[in-house]
Amino acid sequence: MTTSTATATGIPAVRPYESYVYAYPHKTAYRPLPERPVLRELWAAERKDALSLYLHIPFCEVRCGFCNLFTRIGAPEELTTRYLDALDRQAVAVRDALGDDEPVRFAAAAFGGGTPTFLTAGELERLCDVAEKRMGADLRAVPLSVETSPSTATADRLTVLADRGTTRISIGVQSFVDAEAKAAVRPQRRAEVEGALGRIREARIPVLNIDLIYGIDGQTEHTWLTSLDAALAWRPEELYLYPLYVRPLTGLHRLGAGVTGPEAEALEQAAWDEQRLRLYAVGRDHLLAHGYEQVSMRMFRRADAPQEGPEDYACQTDGMIGLGCGARSYTSALHYSFDYAVDMREIRSIIDSFTSTQDFSRAEVGRYVDEEEARRRHLLQSVLQAAGLPVADYRARFGTDPWADFPAELAEFAARGWLDEGAPEGLLRLSPLGLAHSDALGPALFSPGVRAAMAAYERK
Repeated sequence: MTTSTATATGIPAVRPYESYVYAYPHKTAYRPLPERPVLRELWAAERKDALSLYLHIPFCEVRCGFCNLFTRIGAPEELTTRYLDALDRQAVAVRDALGDDEPVRFAAAAFGGGTPTFLTAGELERLCDVAEKRMGADLRAVPLSVETSPSTATADRLTVLADRGTTRISIGVQSFVDAEAKAAVRPQRRAEVEGALGRIREARIPVLNIDLIYGIDGQTEHTWLTSLDAALAWRPEELYLYPLYVRPLTGLHRLGAGVTGPEAEALEQAAWDEQRLRLYAVGRDHLLAHGYEQVSMRMFRRADAPQEGPEDYACQTDGMIGLGCGARSYTSALHYSFDYAVDMREIRSIIDSFTSTQDFSRAEVGRYVDEEEARRRHLLQSVLQAAGLPVADYRARFGTDPWADFPAELAEFAARGWLDEGAPEGLLRLSPLGLAHSDALGPALFSPGVRAAMAAYERK
């Protein structure tokens, strides 16, 4: 953990916003695999009866200032056609690698990015065909989640998605206040956002998720509540509240913080941490008062809404098939993907390499997951959910107890008040304070090996 000042209890304080743990190990811990293992061999002994399928579209109409996702702006010279051609070739190779010795079934599917709805309506039809005709996923029979943006949530695209079985649409709004959207380097107007939300509701896709961000420069409790209430007016089934991060190589990072010297930087950082913690609490309490249940630090679900797929939508379960140059795939022993970058020139190069690839039968970049890492991953996936970790489930999988495997970490969490002392016996659950500090608690569970690999990663 990164420490700062000491608390009243004498325990060194931590920064509440180290990083968002949406997958473990983090992709910056991946490295080129010298042996380039054959996919058929990797999947031979894996269960294939409840796989998750993720298709990645690395294109956006604009790049937001906070974004460090693997995506590029625009797609000139029929690049989307070439990308879909490559995606089709990859799907054929991956489905062949899964074999037919036992039933292959997909239990959930998602299209992410980037912005999948950057594709035209016709291209979205083809994307669905890749999932169904190449991979064998029945999109109308399983939860299908698709990400969109205000400017690309057009009626023709949404009609295709609804007709092909989409059950959840997630739209990145971030703020309904135009000045805040501008401060986050997200060019949009509230009228455009409201129009997109209207079209989504007209498409009758069962679950609407709205993403909002807190911690934007100039944001106040009043303006934060303005965005929350504007979102609530649409009665979304889900809401994600994200703290703003300024990550290396992003637009906001290039703009700079405007301070010089370590003391000034530390003071500014402390004030920003306090602002985000305060706005998080305001948002949490507001949603709880309006009939939403907290699923994780970020996710809130309307109490009467249908549940779509995993408790906290994320590509982080074993048995994940990822298609596309920014997608990850997970077996029980290896997590693998393609090269990763944030810099636009590097991203373009990786996409160009992907579109020219003919042989997708081997894993290129990844990280092996041993028994210790599997325990850490199981603990992370579970304890960062508001429902917590049933210790019996952990014991059934590993034959040990989390308190025995992670005594120092869990003891520290308890000392900080991050664990719920009133949880039922046999349930390891975070307290409200612990949930608020999920972005410090999660990284504290990273192994030394993963930490070292992440620290050695050369940003590009």
